[in-house]
Amino acid sequence: MRTLRLAMAQINCTVGDLDGNLKKITDYMGRARDEGADIVAFPELALTGYPPEDLLLKPAFIDDNLAALSEVVSASKGISAVVGYVDRTDDIYNAAAFISDGRLVGSYHKMYLPNYGVFDEYRYFQAGSKYPVYELGGVKIGVNICEDIWYPDGPAMVQALAGAEVIVNINASPYYKGKWKYRRHMLTARASDNVAIVAYTNMVGGQDELVFDGHGMVFGETGKMIAQGPQFREALLVTDLDVEGVFHARLHDPRSRRERLAYQEDGPAIVRHVISETPFPCRATRAEPPVAEPFEPMEEVFQALVLGTRDYVTKNGFSKVLVSLSGGIDSSLVAAVAVEALGSENVMGTFFPFKYTTSESVDDAHALAGNLGVKVIEIPIGKAYDSFIEMLKPAFEGTMPGVAEENLQARIRGNLLMSISNKFGWLVLTTGNKSEMSTGYATLYGDMAGGFAVIKDVPKTMVFELSRHINARAGRESIPARVLEKEPSAELAPGQKDSDSLPPYEVLDPILRAYVEEDRSLDEMVHMGLDPDAVRKVIALVDKSEYKRRQAPPGIKITPRALGKDRRVPITNRYKSV
Repeated sequence: MRTLRLAMAQINCTVGDLDGNLKKITDYMGRARDEGADIVAFPELALTGYPPEDLLLKPAFIDDNLAALSEVVSASKGISAVVGYVDRTDDIYNAAAFISDGRLVGSYHKMYLPNYGVFDEYRYFQAGSKYPVYELGGVKIGVNICEDIWYPDGPAMVQALAGAEVIVNINASPYYKGKWKYRRHMLTARASDNVAIVAYTNMVGGQDELVFDGHGMVFGETGKMIAQGPQFREALLVTDLDVEGVFHARLHDPRSRRERLAYQEDGPAIVRHVISETPFPCRATRAEPPVAEPFEPMEEVFQALVLGTRDYVTKNGFSKVLVSLSGGIDSSLVAAVAVEALGSENVMGTFFPFKYTTSESVDDAHALAGNLGVKVIEIPIGKAYDSFIEMLKPAFEGTMPGVAEENLQARIRGNLLMSISNKFGWLVLTTGNKSEMSTGYATLYGDMAGGFAVIKDVPKTMVFELSRHINARAGRESIPARVLEKEPSAELAPGQKDSDSLPPYEVLDPILRAYVEEDRSLDEMVHMGLDPDAVRKVIALVDKSEYKRRQAPPGIKITPRALGKDRRVPITNRYKSV
């Protein structure tokens, strides 16, 4: 009876922290050894963190990563491991080292280098060309990396035809809402098509705009899920694999015998490494495979925002954050996320009332702060505004008050926020959502001023859903009920409402999803049943606001196509969709 005790370490790596990542890898390797694991798999580029981007252009960084790998090899006594790192031969490669009992057996070089969305791997890496298959304890193991597993005729197929019974796929796969469903569907197909056990290990943690959600999975040779790790937290997943079942399943599924024979004899660059042929001894007790249930959609998004915020703040050396409270729903949501991520003692609020600030907003801002346990610095901006208007009189002479005077209020608040941040070293979290950022409904150097945009990729309608969810999960009104009920307003003019400038959010957000995320044309959107006048207005707003978005701080990717490095539209651009 051939079995393999597999451990998958879904760990939170930090880009460039070679010493910290090395320490975490060796720690989890020791834990896996203590659990009796035969092999432990770590995420893609676990040693360097992902994505290392232009650090890869520094030869010293490559050298230091290789030196760290040598230390991992030295620490691998009594266990085998698959570890993501950067290999260097004639070029540099996104690689997976196969390490066993103190020696580097071989390395796999990633073949399918993604160069879309947030990925730029062709900018840095050469594609691999060899298909290693490792034999450990009589079990044949194919190793590949992230994107490789998404192709039906990719490395997993070649390795399976070459005899691999277990496919270990290591990942740094960024999160977006519901992505786990696509992964699970694909991995089910890959396992059943290749009649092989597929083990998917993923990174955890936040890196700039990206969040990695972990959620490692193992699928048996029939496509049935064997194990599933938790989302958004580190874990060591230990599972006993019945590899003999693969042999039996292949006996009953002869379809690929001819192809398998060809690959075994003269397949494309198959490289075989025999570590040990003797099966591992049977264990008295089996490792109980973990099966963690995925979060429901709003909890999933909330956990992504919390992890992304916590890691951005702490990995960049900050201890406290500053949130400008307005009594509105966006700042309320950001404050609630920040408190969950960092603790109320590390979140400071500000409140900058003006003559257009309603009494309801005053009450709601302070009620929120009280509910969350957040201290508030309150500074009225009336005197500053009057001083600016007086100074601007000569320049504004002969004009009527308008948007410039409205935005002046936001810019005064932005100056005060950044002054407090500068004085105490607190990171400012901006509060603009995706609906506002897409349409340019935000003030440069005003409410856009800050270091991190927590809900930059959260549409306004989802802001309401998340806020209701936060109250439901807390079992109380963390966010005051009136904040959820009142009509959104920037409160920069008497009686002002967002709907004065934008279509209602329930109309706006489907248009933005179609235009920003799916690149639909006007005709397509009208054919989808979207209001033609609203579509024309929104397209014009989105197109003319690109220069603003380029100056916005980074924010957490939540949707399939986020604003920022996920969507790259030239600022200087005369192509018009309407």
